[in-house]
Amino acid sequence: MIQVKRVYEPAAPGDGARFVVERLWTRGIRKEALSMEGWLREVAPSTALRQWFAHDPAKWEEFQRRYRLELSARREDCNPLLEAARRGPLTLLYSARDKEHNSAVVLKSYLEEHATKKVRAPATGGRKPTRR
Repeated sequence: MIQVKRVYEPAAPGDGARFVVERLWTRGIRKEALSMEGWLREVAPSTALRQWFAHDPAKWEEFQRRYRLELSARREDCNPLLEAARRGPLTLLYSARDKEHNSAVVLKSYLEEHATKKVRAPATGGRKPTRR
């Protein structure tokens, strides 16, 4: 089970593994005070995409399309989240005020679509690793 939750909400027993999935750290919360497994800023939308979207619901459909393209281009960055989801409940923590139009909602959907397959890093060009 994958769920999304505002980072300001208290941790609950059913949250399972909790990861912050924002490019920038959330204001007003100390890292040490937050119950979380980690901060995965590399799975957040790029700075350019985040600034373009600016949480404008009118841009929501296009934001989803562009963000999914970004996620597909760096699929291996999602592996820690996919592995955590396979082990049990996973909570994606976000800081946006809008609970329906934020990147964590898109990421949740993307992860659910890819939860059954492990994402591999790109091939190394057909070269075999050398032994030393």
